[in-house]
Amino acid sequence: QVQLVESGGGLVQAGDSLRLSCAASGLTFSNYDMTWFRQAPGKEREFVAAISYSGISTDYADSVKGRFTISRVNAKNTLYLQMNNLKPEDTAVYYCAAAFIGGPIRRPEYEYSYWGQGTQVTVSS
Repeated sequence: QVQLVESGGGLVQAGDSLRLSCAASGLTFSNYDMTWFRQAPGKEREFVAAISYSGISTDYADSVKGRFTISRVNAKNTLYLQMNNLKPEDTAVYYCAAAFIGGPIRRPEYEYSYWGQGTQVTVSS
C-alpha cells in the first residue's frame, strides 16, 4: 500500500540542473525521515542526502555538498532533490527511501522501510 515514486530524472549536460521529486502515498509522511540514495553502474548504492521528518535537519554526502539541496513539503507528501552544477560522476539511478523517525537521520540501509523504484540521471561531459 505504501508507494514512493521518483520522477524528474533525465539526460543533461555537465553544469546543468535537475530537480528530482519523490511522491509518497500510503504512509504518514511527516513520521518518516527521508533519504536520497544513488547507484551508478558497477557501484554500490551510496548515500546522497537526508532530511529529518520535520525538514529541520539535513545531511549531505561530501561529493554533493554545495551543489545539491534536499527538501520536503509534508503537506504535499513530497521529497525533493535540487541538483545544480551536475557532473558526469553524478550519473546514477536515484532512489528515495523512508525510515520511521528515531535517532540520527542518516541510517543504515536496512533501517529504511520503503524504497522507490528509482529515476535515471545521466550527465554528459
